[in-house]
Amino acid sequence: MGGQKTPKIPLPKKWTIHVRSAVLHVIGLAQYATVHTRSWAANSLYARVRLKAEKDRLHQEVAFLEEEIRIKDARLLQIDPHKRPHYPPTDRMAILELRAARGWSQRKTADTFQLTAATISTWMHRLNEAGPDALVQLCGPINKFPDFVRYAVQRLKSLCPSLGKVKIGEVLARAGLHLGATTVGRILKEQPALPPAPGKSKADERQVTADRPNHVWHIDLTTVPISGGFWSPWSPFALPQCWPFCWWVAIVLDHYSRRVMGFVVFADKPTSDAIRRFLGRTSRIAGTPPKYIICDKGVQFWCSGFKAWCRRRKIRPRYGAVGKHGSIAVIERFIGTMKREGTRRLLIPICRAKFRNELKLFIAWYNEHRPNSALNGCTPDEIYQGLPPANCRPRCEPRSRWPRMSRCAHPQTLVAGQPGAGFTLKIDFVAGRKHLPSVTLQRAA
Repeated sequence: MGGQKTPKIPLPKKWTIHVRSAVLHVIGLAQYATVHTRSWAANSLYARVRLKAEKDRLHQEVAFLEEEIRIKDARLLQIDPHKRPHYPPTDRMAILELRAARGWSQRKTADTFQLTAATISTWMHRLNEAGPDALVQLCGPINKFPDFVRYAVQRLKSLCPSLGKVKIGEVLARAGLHLGATTVGRILKEQPALPPAPGKSKADERQVTADRPNHVWHIDLTTVPISGGFWSPWSPFALPQCWPFCWWVAIVLDHYSRRVMGFVVFADKPTSDAIRRFLGRTSRIAGTPPKYIICDKGVQFWCSGFKAWCRRRKIRPRYGAVGKHGSIAVIERFIGTMKREGTRRLLIPICRAKFRNELKLFIAWYNEHRPNSALNGCTPDEIYQGLPPANCRPRCEPRSRWPRMSRCAHPQTLVAGQPGAGFTLKIDFVAGRKHLPSVTLQRAA
């Protein structure tokens, strides 16, 4: 027995390449089956089954995030410790804040952020240093504003990371504190490149201009992936664009006020009949149909049924150019905002009722609380309902020596009370959703 050789199993040529491809196929198929199973469980009549499916999905999401962090940490560990980029003073303070919140030891904190225990110890010993060269800082001195103003802006950015410097200025202006976008940018220690101003094209004789609410509406369709994307490792390299892999969402937007008039969620690509029923319900809720509807040339809109439906209601459809980006820019801009600030910050529910509730909360926040740059910082509800803009109310002035009649950041308003007043920044979240903030200022007693 000892002299016999172990039999060799012949392997096909380039078998390692086939194994790697097979691994991707198996993972893709497993995810396909998992999504189908969870979709059944999410709509079960038994609450225990629904909770089990949600628990399993959350565990998988945590495992994915841990794997992402492991891969990134492995790449950083390949760099010599002395050549790794240093954390800026504000990030050092954020690390120490997280350490205090998590109760980590120096070793655990150092291992998490690719540092040494001696570095964390040095930060703790030099925590109370003052001056612009301090090792650990909350924020640097900015343009003569008191420190609490700078700290409030920094905290607002950390709690609501989706807000840019212009949006932060508009949100604070509505709350009563007027800061310019450049001032907010300096406070945040960032220099974001401003998007180029869109060029003015030659006026089209068919161009429609909205001059009142419910004059011009936009409508469009979009898909919201449930499992994170549509790619798969097998041909034709795409998952089906239907439930349980994605939701189809139809949205109607008023051009004059940028207000979302209604939305509907479909499990599959909707038909023209379904879109017409949705528009009919939206018109009844609004109390009047629009004079114009702007849409693309999708099969739901570019058909005789939709055109006849519009004629019966005296609505004039206007179509965007085929394959031309920006031809229906207003609704596309909103869809981008909805995904960037809403759905991409969520673990998209498989249950239709839960997903509808998340969209309902986002749209209510968008209409009521989110300032719109195209409306000079007003909200869609303020324009649609003719309400006085919140950013035009008398403002807070934390600079004690600021002349009362001097100009402030846009929009220009008067000072409420005496200059030099302190305030407390209060941030509420719609239904507890961290991506839907509502900001107010409370004057210090």
